[in-house]
Amino acid sequence: MASTADAIAQPLSNSTIVAAYREKTPTSQQLATEARDVFPSGLTHDSRHLSPYGIYVDHAKGSRKWDVDGNEYIDYFGGHGSLILGHGHPEVRAAAHRALDGGTHFGTGHESEIRWAQLITRLVPSAELVRFTSSGTEATHMALRVARAFTGRRRIIRFMGHFHGWHDHMASGFSSHFDGSPTPGVLSEVAEAVTLCPPGNIYAVSKAFETYSDIAAVILEPLGSQTGQVPHPPGFLAELRALTEANDALLIFDEVVTGFRVSPGGAQALYGVTPDLTTLAKIVSGGVPGGAITGRRDLLELLDFEKAAAHGKTKIGHQGTYNANPLTAAAGLAALTLIAETDVCETASRSASALRKALRDVITEDGVPWGVYGESSVIHIFTNPNGRSIDPSSFDPLECQFEELALKPKELTHKLRLALLINGVDFTGWPGGTVSIAHTNDDIAETVEAFAGALRMLRQDGEI
Repeated sequence: MASTADAIAQPLSNSTIVAAYREKTPTSQQLATEARDVFPSGLTHDSRHLSPYGIYVDHAKGSRKWDVDGNEYIDYFGGHGSLILGHGHPEVRAAAHRALDGGTHFGTGHESEIRWAQLITRLVPSAELVRFTSSGTEATHMALRVARAFTGRRRIIRFMGHFHGWHDHMASGFSSHFDGSPTPGVLSEVAEAVTLCPPGNIYAVSKAFETYSDIAAVILEPLGSQTGQVPHPPGFLAELRALTEANDALLIFDEVVTGFRVSPGGAQALYGVTPDLTTLAKIVSGGVPGGAITGRRDLLELLDFEKAAAHGKTKIGHQGTYNANPLTAAAGLAALTLIAETDVCETASRSASALRKALRDVITEDGVPWGVYGESSVIHIFTNPNGRSIDPSSFDPLECQFEELALKPKELTHKLRLALLINGVDFTGWPGGTVSIAHTNDDIAETVEAFAGALRMLRQDGEI
């Protein structure tokens, strides 16, 4: 049997891209080999999976990061979307350092958590009360518990392809098990209490309400699945708001990614549709671990020792060792203050718009039938897996089906990422990425040049 090291060292194919990547990143390859001895697949997060292995980063600043081999990259991974300010923004760093000097855990309340929550309630339309968590997954889990406790109902409506963390209610229908069957380790009773609907299909949601009388809530990514990779049709959010209200069900916006990115008030402020509950993470905590659930006062009062009883309900228990710890609160408050008081969202969105146009020009000139799209400071690249006839200059993702937009040919998308890394750019595996205020015009120009170089390498490898 081959050793782990042999498995890493063996070439995946005759690809010149893979060979060039290995030559450029020998220390990352060595660390990837070691990682496989202590982590499943050598990974600590599924979306960091890259064949033959991913880079290992030594440090980062602004729009850039440097790997352990000294290679420099323009970064669009953006801390999984949490770094709209870029790496190590000086005001966030200063606030975090002050908090670190004062202590990272008191086991009591502290002033920063109050100021942080006050700012959230000022910015987010649905936010009347706030409860902090340590992650987005925890926030969505609590949102479902609140919805069920408040309504006395058990069923949740979700949309295929929408990501809401990894807890049991969210395991099916994101990347597999679109029939709603339980994924490994999930109880069938849990999976059966979740109804999956096709994304953006208001008719399917209406039929679900006609079929089931026990629907507590509908939860979705307000930009569309996977941060808008599969966007909603116009008016969908407003229709969904009206439908949930008509059926006395709650509407939950998962704004873990969109919160404070698409606008200071999130997607709900951008589109003018206010949900009952909102889940937050990433940007809300300034790029360090943290999250929150927020929403209507009467819903969040189910977490209140006194008010829950006044509502005739049993209080929902909620612990969390690191909820609103001083370091996270300081970083989150500093980041949200910048977003509230400056044009962070607009700046990042303008840069992303310029980059989307420039990338679109590259594939148009090169005759590659792909699409480039996205909202605000988000970029998606459609690699046209079904080979449809596409004019990149007028590509409309709403003309494609969910399955087509979500399909990611593994060989092609992995090679695209490798080719971009070779040329000094780190995109996500969507493929695409998020843009920060740290990205400059020079960064955009270099990214476009790297993208063109990556396409040439893909053509030489016979991928396009």
